[in-house]
Amino acid sequence: MTQIEYAQKGIITPQIKHVAQAEQRSEQFIAERVAAGTVVIPANINHKNLIPCGIGRELKTKINANLGNSTLSSCPGAEKSKLAIALHYGADTVMDLSTGGEITSIRQAILEQSTAPLGTVPVYEIVARYGNNDFAADKILSVIREQAEQGVDYMTIHAGLLQKYVPLALKRKLGIVSRGGALLAAWMQENKKENPFYEAFDEILAICQKYDVTLSLGDGLRPGCLADASDEAQFAELDTLGELVSRCRAAKVQAMVEGPGHVPLDQIQENMERERKVCGDAPFYILGPVVIDCAPGYDHFVAGMGGMMGAYYGAAMLCYVTPKEHLGLPNADDVRRGVVAFKIAAHAADVALHKPGCRDRDDAISDARAKFDWEKQFELALDPEWARELRQQALQESSAPNQHGSEYCTMCGPDFCSVRLSARLKKGLS
Repeated sequence: MTQIEYAQKGIITPQIKHVAQAEQRSEQFIAERVAAGTVVIPANINHKNLIPCGIGRELKTKINANLGNSTLSSCPGAEKSKLAIALHYGADTVMDLSTGGEITSIRQAILEQSTAPLGTVPVYEIVARYGNNDFAADKILSVIREQAEQGVDYMTIHAGLLQKYVPLALKRKLGIVSRGGALLAAWMQENKKENPFYEAFDEILAICQKYDVTLSLGDGLRPGCLADASDEAQFAELDTLGELVSRCRAAKVQAMVEGPGHVPLDQIQENMERERKVCGDAPFYILGPVVIDCAPGYDHFVAGMGGMMGAYYGAAMLCYVTPKEHLGLPNADDVRRGVVAFKIAAHAADVALHKPGCRDRDDAISDARAKFDWEKQFELALDPEWARELRQQALQESSAPNQHGSEYCTMCGPDFCSVRLSARLKKGLS
């Protein structure tokens, strides 16, 4: 059975127990929401070293890190290095978006190394194997079945982009920016046929039910610039995704919904609330969103701002954006920067929403600062290595270098240190 089936039968699985402990919630709380489909636990029965992760609006906001090669760049070794970095800095899930050679071996290497749930986009492998004009149902199902047997925990399926929506998207400034969406739209237009993933959706559900693969219902018509945000094409597809969520739940398959990529700040709340209503509060997994279009090289900051607002208004998981967004395939350092930026965004939203235990880290680092406990501060930092490096750099640049554990930093020095003065004042009051 799938996690949703177990939960509906009142059976508390080890995965539900683990998520309950991690979220500081009761097992019953998690089970009820898994049964309703508002929380998913992507956990393929064949992913043996998996540490379960719960994704849902009422849980801590999760972040995903995209990995994978392209036809022009990277190799299995580089992707394994990126995976290690993503996990070290706190990615909750990872996606293998490989489109170049060695797709199966890269995915296998990631599965063997990753304790986090692994997601894929099967259309990429279908095109890599058979070309971009062969979406026969048997080939689609064969690739999905192979990935499920291998242990993939969730798959992005672009089944909501129907043939009738393509003309709506072509009115846009940037048209269709989703790779999977663009490939399928081109095929539908050329062959005058309906989306083959939509046509084969019942067969896809049967495979997912067998292996407990969570479906991530892809937004093939997500906006790729501010001018295209919240338009007719995007919301038409969202309505179909709502239909597909209902079909997933009826088939006892876990489902989440993917959300927009470029959205102005003032439209984020509307987007989050609309998905919740249309899709029955299925977990919303959003890319960014990117809130301005003119900051290439800094899109991890730009998208982190949007991600924070998206999480505050109800998104369940944020797909990270790296500094290389719109520019190239991210390297290991880009992965680190993207993960940390989005951990900050997710944590800020969770603190503001008063989710259980989320402010504990902030309170603990404040206590460490009051005591000038530098090592504790580094330990509690979202990027300990960077914090330690900056501290050492400041000491080296100081005109009077102080010791690592001194009761002041080079910002103020001993005479102007407010924390030091506050400690003295508190001591006097006691």
